[in-house]
Amino acid sequence: MQVHLSPSWLPLLQPEFDKPYFTELSAFVHNEYRTTRCYPPARLVFNAFEQCAFEDVKVVILGQDPYHGAGQAEGLCFSVADGVPHPPSLQNILREVADETGAPVPTSGSLLRWAHQGVLLLNATLTVREGQAGSHQGRGWETFTDAVVRLLAERREHLVFLLWGSYAARKAAVVDPARHLILRSAHPSPLSAYRGFFGNHHFQLANDYLVQHGKQPVVW
Repeated sequence: MQVHLSPSWLPLLQPEFDKPYFTELSAFVHNEYRTTRCYPPARLVFNAFEQCAFEDVKVVILGQDPYHGAGQAEGLCFSVADGVPHPPSLQNILREVADETGAPVPTSGSLLRWAHQGVLLLNATLTVREGQAGSHQGRGWETFTDAVVRLLAERREHLVFLLWGSYAARKAAVVDPARHLILRSAHPSPLSAYRGFFGNHHFQLANDYLVQHGKQPVVW
């Protein structure tokens, strides 16, 4: 498995790459990509780390696993490439942004613009089989992304963690709420968005916290 990521991440994550679990994970992912159709494209598996350097991270948004439809996943949680129809969860995220900011819903579903402002768009599982949500869970990705969250929580100060849904909320276990802002709500999926995602004001609360600690707010 080829690893493409910002140079700032490599020395920090190398200890994970050297562990036996990651060797097994890499072999599994390589075989999956060789024998079945998987997403995102192999070159984009670590795109979240390539687009947002460690020292630039201000906000962490945690997803579950990549979109499993053709042409959707681009290695950033909830994001799709320009020109791709917005999946339902992304529609709801952009609707909440519009409600909070008053800005129109963008036509592009790519969240690269967020990544370039310091938003790490991290899925708990970085790969998936086509048409099979959750198919690469329990293979080691969760151990890796737990390590990423722990690294940020321990080595950085005053980050915002947006945890939507019970799956993402588990990552809060390694984050000190005295050092960082943890915001939890229902998932933006149509199945749960009306149970607490809509109206959560997370984007405004995140920016208020960033400004309070001398950081530039995100243009959502």
